[in-house]
Amino acid sequence: MNQPFPQLSAGCCHTFAQLLSSTRRGARLARLLSVTQLQEWGAPQSITERAELVVAELAANAALHGRVPGRSFRLTLVFDPPAGRLRVEVTDARGELHPQAPPPQAASGVPRTSGYGLSLVAALADHWDTVPHPPSGKTVRAVLCAPPGAR
Repeated sequence: MNQPFPQLSAGCCHTFAQLLSSTRRGARLARLLSVTQLQEWGAPQSITERAELVVAELAANAALHGRVPGRSFRLTLVFDPPAGRLRVEVTDARGELHPQAPPPQAASGVPRTSGYGLSLVAALADHWDTVPHPPSGKTVRAVLCAPPGAR
């Protein structure tokens, strides 16, 4: 995650943004809205399928770990059709908690029963990171690229 965050082409992108309640229902709605929007834009299936899982994990984390009572989280999708690239952003109100992908196996050798969400995001996204969202929040961003033949 030390690489610069991939930029999208200027002026050729579709954008969708929605505030959602920081609840399980809001997280589920984020996933459903993402799939619907990507299908409407004609995004490649390879991006849509991966985005569904990435959005589900990031939105669930925002609702579970980024929740501040009375505050929503924001889902933003930016799709660049010529480049075959999608940027997913989930912004929540808890800027002091920065997500870290856990190691593949706990050092104790005991299998984990949770904490696989960011490992899944890391596996599905071409790049992901976290940036501050002033005054007190954070945005977790992920980029998904279609294979060259799928654009």
